[in-house]
Order: sequence, then C-alpha cells, then structure tokens
Amino acid sequence: MTADKPGRRLPVLFIPHGGGPCFFMDWTMGPRDTWDRLAAWLRSAPDLVGVRPRAILIISGHWETRGFRVTSGEHPELIYDYSGFPPHTYELTYPAPGDPALASRVVELLSNAGLSAAPDPDRGFDHGVFIPLKVAFPDADVPVVALSVDRSLDPDLHAQAGAALAPLRDEGVLIVGSGMSFHNLRAFFGGEGSDQSDRFDAWLTGAVEAPSADDRRRLLDDWAAAPGARFAHPREEHLIPLMTVAGAAGADLGRKVFEDRIMGHLCSAFAFGIDGSPPTP
Repeated sequence: MTADKPGRRLPVLFIPHGGGPCFFMDWTMGPRDTWDRLAAWLRSAPDLVGVRPRAILIISGHWETRGFRVTSGEHPELIYDYSGFPPHTYELTYPAPGDPALASRVVELLSNAGLSAAPDPDRGFDHGVFIPLKVAFPDADVPVVALSVDRSLDPDLHAQAGAALAPLRDEGVLIVGSGMSFHNLRAFFGGEGSDQSDRFDAWLTGAVEAPSADDRRRLLDDWAAAPGARFAHPREEHLIPLMTVAGAAGADLGRKVFEDRIMGHLCSAFAFGIDGSPPTP
C-alpha cells in the first residue's frame, strides 16, 4: 500500500465481516479453517485499495437508528456486541482514533441531500467495525468514523445516502460497507439451502456487475425479488451497507473481488472503482 496521492479517487468496498470475533479465536462451530480465507482476503484489502486512506468511513450493519447517525468522538470505545465467545474476545483492542471533522463533513453531506443525519459523540465501534478493520488495518493508525443504517432498511434511501457521500472519495476517505452477502444464521448452523445461497450470490454478483450504474441501482432496489433473497437475508440489515457503497460508487462499475463457501454458503465481497483481479477462490 503506497502513500496517499492527493486528488486520487478512492474505490469503495463491501466486505463480509465474519461471525462475531471469528478471526481472533479457535473456531469451534465448524472446520477450524472456516474463516481463514476471508481473513487472508481482508489482510489484502489495503493493497486492493492501492493507497493509504486519510480516513475510513465504515457503514455497519450492526448499528440501526432512526435517520443516519455518525460516530463523532475522538476516541470511540469498543462495543462487544456478541455473546457466547471466549473471554479473551471481550478484551480485544482497536485504538483507532475517531475523526470529528470527518463526522461533521458526513453530517453536512447527508443533510444537504435532504437526509436526516446527526453526530453521535458517545457511540463506540461495534464488531461490524472493529473486527474486520483489526484484520485489514491492524496498526489502528487510520482514523475511523462509523455510519449507521436507517432502521427503515430502505435500499433506495441508502443508495441516496451513498450518492451524497461520494465526494469523500476525492478527499482521501475510504468508504466501506461492512455486512454479509449471505446472513441466515439458522442456515449457517443447520447446513441447509446451499443451492438457494448459490442462486442469490449469482444474482447479487450480476446486479453489482451490471453494465451501468442505473441498471445496478434498479436491480439492487428490487433485491427482495431475487432468487433466494429472503432465504439469504431473512432480515436485510447485513445487506443494506452494500446499497450505500453502491450509491457512493456513482458511475463506477462494480465487481466481485472475493468469494468463499463458508459453512456451506457462498459469501462474497465487492468493490467499485478498481481495476481488480478475478475473485479469490
């Protein structure tokens, strides 16, 4: 990863953030290497971006609010919003600084687009924020601001929010959507429905890789009608960050940059605005 180059437009990413603190423990709910390939890909994500970002704006599927909220504290604490994991996973640290000025900029951009937005000086980093970033940016030396999803989970609203935030890409900010392309916990642990997850992943990949931003937005707006959609996402809070980053992509086209079969189901990562390589097998 090279030093940031002023004036370079950064890509946007949608990443799977895994299951709880899965990258920092001996996994016992499936094969021990269940999350190894995703961890390796997350470690490579900074090289995919190509330059060191000035800051990271990450949209977490684990933070739902009425209207949009933005972490604005200088030193956000960690929120260990998972349960039943080994004691040491509640002692993980990720001391990345916040960025109050960036938080104000995010609120300004969203408000200017007619969207409800406010800073939240007390909100910390939930595991959808600090767990994947601890893998991808382990030095915790890049300022981080987290953005909530609106509890309406309206795909078009989040695409509008992403479009409003697009100027940040020219200001050295890496915009990351943190969720899961497949998020059916019962299916993960029950092992059923891999054919449905495959159909949804194929559809989602086609939507992200649509030949135009207009086609992409039309398809993603109607995601719930896709094959296997409600099996893949009984509730769509983990998919909605993709809508935000797709909106922030503007006219830039998207591509799948990672896929793996995790606990029997395909999980994928997507990027917009890159000259990428084929997805990691």
